[in-house]
Amino acid sequence: MRAGLLVAASIGVLAAWPACADTTQFEVSFAAAAHPGPITGRLVLILATRETPEPRLTVHPLGPAIFGVDLDQLEAGESIIVDDSAGGYPMRSLAEVPEGDYFAQAVIHVYTQVHRADRHRLWVHMNDGTISTFNTAPGNLFSGVTPVHIGQGGTIRIVVDQIISPVESPHDTEWVKRVQIQSAKLTEFWGHPVFINATVLLPRGYAENPDVHYPTIFTFGHNVPFSFNTDPAGMRGREGIDPVTGLETGYAFHQSWISDDFPRVIAISFQQQTPFFPDSYSVNSGNNGPYGDAMIEEVIPWLEEHFRMIPKPYARIVEGASTGGWQALALQLKYPDYFGGAWVLQPDPIDFTRYGLVNIYEDDNAFVVRTGPFTETERPMRRTVDGQVLWTMRDLSRFEAVLGSHGRSGYQLMAWEAVYGPAGEDGYPRPLWDKNTGEIDREVAISMRENGFDLREYAKRNWDEIGHKVNGKLFFFCGDMDDFYLNLAVYEFEKFLHAVEESEGINAGSVAKFTYGRPRKGHFWHATTWAQMVRDMAEHIRQHAPEDANELWVND
Repeated sequence: MRAGLLVAASIGVLAAWPACADTTQFEVSFAAAAHPGPITGRLVLILATRETPEPRLTVHPLGPAIFGVDLDQLEAGESIIVDDSAGGYPMRSLAEVPEGDYFAQAVIHVYTQVHRADRHRLWVHMNDGTISTFNTAPGNLFSGVTPVHIGQGGTIRIVVDQIISPVESPHDTEWVKRVQIQSAKLTEFWGHPVFINATVLLPRGYAENPDVHYPTIFTFGHNVPFSFNTDPAGMRGREGIDPVTGLETGYAFHQSWISDDFPRVIAISFQQQTPFFPDSYSVNSGNNGPYGDAMIEEVIPWLEEHFRMIPKPYARIVEGASTGGWQALALQLKYPDYFGGAWVLQPDPIDFTRYGLVNIYEDDNAFVVRTGPFTETERPMRRTVDGQVLWTMRDLSRFEAVLGSHGRSGYQLMAWEAVYGPAGEDGYPRPLWDKNTGEIDREVAISMRENGFDLREYAKRNWDEIGHKVNGKLFFFCGDMDDFYLNLAVYEFEKFLHAVEESEGINAGSVAKFTYGRPRKGHFWHATTWAQMVRDMAEHIRQHAPEDANELWVND
């Protein structure tokens, strides 16, 4: 996952804004020098109240106004009109933009046609697996920032003539190595080269001990594992704790990593962007393809061969937060013989009766909660640790609908649909709910459950087979005021495991350990420092390692 007011209040504010007497429209084209042929993609027009930073870099549910239009083989110099018919957020159309002065910028998200193995032909944005969003993705186009006045009618012309350049990858160092692995399985599925990128953090003494093999922590959600950083300028705050996030700084972690008594392990993070989101969730998906098979059968074996990792289940630990937390749990549950432990931090919904605040199996509408025979209220989606709602399900749904049609917003709700849900008849992800009305498609909800993406339901259904394999290997962490209400699904998973323990007559907390941040701990809360967490993982590995494994793993 991969941040107000209730929409009910927001709608009131929007209604109170004076509609423009004369609606302005925009005429947008792109320069031939910026793109050699016709473009199929998504045009996003941004209206901001400030010139800097660039409006395109501030797009967010609490950011500038945005308006979206699909492009179908638009030729250079040919214009596309953005007027009242274009979908908008937070205003529904340009007609609702209050009269005044703004700064306009246009971005074109460029799509490529792919011929998938399921015989669907899709137009999606393809890249080399590195994480990017529509407003920063190399090869996408953008315009300069244009001062405009809205409210006096007329046509404003914007030419998109700049290309987003590739970002140079950091150089390898003594500690950090970067590799890119093409997946044959994913390439076959997409009919287009697909890559998974790994950043490998090596332990102290790795080069000096060429015969030593090491356990591995696979981390999900980090760019560099545990934000490792050798720059002393990164040491901010008191005792290496960032005063803004409350998290350990990368330089503080580096100091622990290279210390005499720190566990010698390898840590690896991944970038595995799909055409629908900056992360694949590391599972097989009808929309994204066989990312689970790719990780288990291609990527991890390649890494183990090239970086002297111990290729044994006890020596493979998975860790992740948010999206990464869901991945860590999914990998441990779906491949219980392959991994030796999962550190699951504030995971995306792991029980779909708590899909945020939506029960996708029983609720009819994702946007509203019926509170009485004649009353209803908006369903929140994000809050502060004080409980103040920042945006609602309606807000985020409409925001994503502007960023992209057919599941191509690259944002959270459509990402879940791409990972968990079925493909529609057109080959694009089938929506769980209508992004304009909130009406839930129960067939999609049931498909998500039956195909094993509701992890609590998956664990319950398969417990007889996997229970003894994951017993003592699950470690959950979550704040009691998670920004996205993710703690609610964690509570449900804990209730399920406590019921298992009771039915099997074993001590409470023996199957899994749950640690909650209280009071008022939000989405970015961590129970301890990264360094201490790695120490805990290393101790877990030691406890489960065979007796003859000690010689393979040294501490100096």
